[in-house]
Amino acid sequence: MPEELRSLWLNDLKSVAPASEPLAGGVGGSETPARAVSAAGALSVGRPHCTASQREGRFLTKRLSAHTDAAGEVLLERRGCAGVITLNRPKALNALNLSMIRQIYPQLKRWEQDPETFLIIIKGAGEKAFCAGGDIREVVKGDRKISQDFFREEYVLNNAIDSCQKPYIAFIHGITMGGGVGLSVHGLFRVATEKSLFAMPETAIGLFPDVGGGYFLPRLQGRLGYFLALTGFRLKGRDVYRAGIATHFVDSEKLSLLEEDLLSLKSPSKEKIADVLETYHAKSKVDEGKAFALEEHLGRINSCFSANTVEQIIENLQQDGSPFALEQLKVINKMSPTSLKITLRQLTEGSSKTLKDVLTMEYRLSQACVGGHDFPEGVRAVLIDKDQSPKWKPASLAEVTDEAVSSYFKSLGSNDLKL
Repeated sequence: MPEELRSLWLNDLKSVAPASEPLAGGVGGSETPARAVSAAGALSVGRPHCTASQREGRFLTKRLSAHTDAAGEVLLERRGCAGVITLNRPKALNALNLSMIRQIYPQLKRWEQDPETFLIIIKGAGEKAFCAGGDIREVVKGDRKISQDFFREEYVLNNAIDSCQKPYIAFIHGITMGGGVGLSVHGLFRVATEKSLFAMPETAIGLFPDVGGGYFLPRLQGRLGYFLALTGFRLKGRDVYRAGIATHFVDSEKLSLLEEDLLSLKSPSKEKIADVLETYHAKSKVDEGKAFALEEHLGRINSCFSANTVEQIIENLQQDGSPFALEQLKVINKMSPTSLKITLRQLTEGSSKTLKDVLTMEYRLSQACVGGHDFPEGVRAVLIDKDQSPKWKPASLAEVTDEAVSSYFKSLGSNDLKL
C-alpha cells in the first residue's frame, strides 16, 4: 500500500502537467525518512521555564505517543509550550486517512483549550511530503458510510483549523496537495520551503478542489485560483509563497532551527511568533532573485479564466493561441468535463460565501461525486489500474447540462454537513 500510494498523485500530475516541468519536492530518492520525529526524542528536550502543567503535559505526551505509536500514522506531542502534530506516513507521502483525522481533531481541540499550549505546529515526516492528499482509495473502495464519514470529519477538521484560537503553523515542506492543503491553508501561518510543491489536481480524477478550495482559491490574486483549480498546475518552492498560499518562505536547511526557536519561546503571543517567522523569512536566500514562474502569464490567466463558463474559458485559450495558453488547453481537455463545470461553479459561489458555507457546499459535492461515475472512474484509471485513460461520462462539456451540474449542489437535508 505505501509504495502504491507513493505514486498516486505523482502519476496524476505527470499525466496533466507539461512534460518539460520535472516534478519537484525531492521525489525519487531514498525511501528513508530523514526527518521523522520520535516521541521519545521530543520528550528528552528539557525546558527550564516549564510549569507543573507543562510537566503534566509531558506525561500526557507519553500516553498519547503510546497510543499513536500503535497506529504509527500520526504523532501528537507536547514540546515546550507547543503542541506538535507529525503526519507519520512518509512512505505513503503522509496521505491523510480517517484514522489520522480522528486522532488529530480531538487533540487539536484539547490543545486549543489548554492554557499552557501557546501554539500548534503541524508537519510531515520525511523530506518528500507534508501531505500528498487524502487517502481516497479507501474512500472509493469502501462502503458509502466510509465516504460520508471521511469527507464529513475531514471538513470538520478543516473548519476547526480555521477557527483555532491558538496560532497554528503548518510546515508545508515537500508535496502538499488536496487533503494536505486542507490541513495547512486554513491555519494562521503556512511556511513553505524550496522543496514545497502545491497543487489541487482533483479535476483529473473526477473530483473537485475540496477542503475549502471553494473559499481560498477564488480569493487569490486575480483569477489565479480559478486557473489552479481547473488545470491542477503545480506551484513550486518560493512560488507557493508568491501565490499567497504560504505566508512565509524559509530555506529548508533552516526549518529545524525555526522549529526549535518556536518551541523555546516563553508564553509567546501571536505577534512574537510572527516576529520569529518574519526573521527567518527575511534571511531566506534560496531562489531569492528568481521571478514568479507565472508572472509573465498573469495577465493572460486573468483574461482567459475570467469567463463564466468552461466553454468560454476554452474558447479564450484557443483565441489567445500562445504556447502557454495552448498547453493549458491540452491539460483541461484531459479533465473530467463534469468536474470542470462543478469546480467553476464551486469557486464562483464560494467567492462570496463564508468558509463554513463553502464546506457545507463541498460536502454536498463530495457525496454526489462518490455516487456518480467520474470520481470512481478517475481513481480507477489514475490510482488503481494506472492506465491513465479514464472514460468520462459524459465525455464532453456539451453533454454536461446545467441541470446535471445543479444536482451536485442540492441540499442533503438532515445529512448536510453541520459545523
